Amino acid sequence: MGIELRGHLDGWAGQGIDRTIAAHHMRRLRRAGRLAQLDPPQDASMWVAGDPPPRAGCELELLIDGSQALPAIAEALAGARSHVHIAGWHITPQFGLTRDEGAQRLRDLLGELAERIEVRVLLWAGAPARAFTPDRRAVREVREELTRGTRVRCALDRHERPMHCHHEKLVLIDGELAFVGGIDLTSLGGDRFDSNDHPMRGRLGWHDAASRLRGPAVADVAEHFAARWQAVTGERLAPTLAPTPAGKHEVQVVRTVPERIYPFSAKGDFRILEAYTRALRSAQELVYLESQFLWSQQVVEILAHKLREPPSDDFRVIVMLPAKPNNGTDTTRGQLGVLVDADADGRFLACTISSRSGGLSGPLYVHAKIGIVDDRWLTIGSANLNEHSFFNDTEVNVITCDAELARRTRLRLWAEHLERPAEELGGAPAQIFDELWRPIASEQLERRKRGDAATHRLQELPGVSRRAMALLGPLDSLLVDG
Repeated sequence: MGIELRGHLDGWAGQGIDRTIAAHHMRRLRRAGRLAQLDPPQDASMWVAGDPPPRAGCELELLIDGSQALPAIAEALAGARSHVHIAGWHITPQFGLTRDEGAQRLRDLLGELAERIEVRVLLWAGAPARAFTPDRRAVREVREELTRGTRVRCALDRHERPMHCHHEKLVLIDGELAFVGGIDLTSLGGDRFDSNDHPMRGRLGWHDAASRLRGPAVADVAEHFAARWQAVTGERLAPTLAPTPAGKHEVQVVRTVPERIYPFSAKGDFRILEAYTRALRSAQELVYLESQFLWSQQVVEILAHKLREPPSDDFRVIVMLPAKPNNGTDTTRGQLGVLVDADADGRFLACTISSRSGGLSGPLYVHAKIGIVDDRWLTIGSANLNEHSFFNDTEVNVITCDAELARRTRLRLWAEHLERPAEELGGAPAQIFDELWRPIASEQLERRKRGDAATHRLQELPGVSRRAMALLGPLDSLLVDG
């Protein structure tokens, strides 16, 4: 059988599996009464239907990379007056939120806090099978280390769908301040304490982001934590009163909660999927996405349609991904192949970044979960662009339709990745895409192919093997996410 024919057959098979996954999720959400979250009405609203609604009077600040986000969390913890609530995928007791003379291990910091206030930590209980990290035993050891000799309360949440987890990353202070994002307080897999210039280090670097939230929407984050805590421990926490207005941003808290795992949400909640679907359908000029994975058939289908029938001459799509995700490489590459095939006019770019010090370059893991559409919609949180995050893991994101914040965040990220001052990037996004993003990324890929030293962190992702990835990607997604 010829290579071209095999490629067509694999592609057809992969598309068939994608359709099977889509039909499966449609049946799931129809049975749960949540079909409108999979296919929301095209009513031009960028907000998600249902509760909680958008909250006015909030202050939302984006904290880019660990060296900015982690010390901010440490400072907020130190100033806590009544309680601290943390929900995470995993934490490392030895982890340092700061790297200065006064740096403390996370275990010691929480232990000292617990002597004067309530400290609750809610962690995923870990994978039942030891083939996955972290496993149940490792997480029990973390709980033992956090609680031994301290008043820290740590609960392990086993309410998960098979092969899935609790993925949200939340830090709540006094019911008045919340950190919502993608940064885990752990050194598992690499050091999250990385800076915007991503120098070469002894360990794998991480590009990541979190948000600092004040104002009424904090109560919605707190309510979600309290519901999970009660489901796991039986303890009913006092309701969090909505904080007084703290800023000019309108913010909505959205989440993923699979159906039938918690009594407080028996029908599930899939509003992160709805948020992305509404925003991407509305895109006219720019879709900018940072994610650990791009597996979602629904996201790819929307983007592919827009690439085939651009809503404007200036329409562009940039996807920032890790060069080597810790799993799902075939799935991501296969879906990128769909977008490459749909892009006849050079409007789409899939790229990654690396650590670099002078002529030395090395791997850098893209772990941020950020979406920006047309400089008028912004989301950040724990959710990746895959079926895990949209249907099967617990996740929490925040969204805002504040145009000034969306644009300022985009310029900060583009300044970091393009290694240019933000002031030089104020032109139309399509112009910056054509004049900087694509030429730099393509040049660095060619340098890598020749074996030359990198001169920039940005790099276009290598070409997609449609024959291999078109089938393997959807097949992996079916087995893990179906």
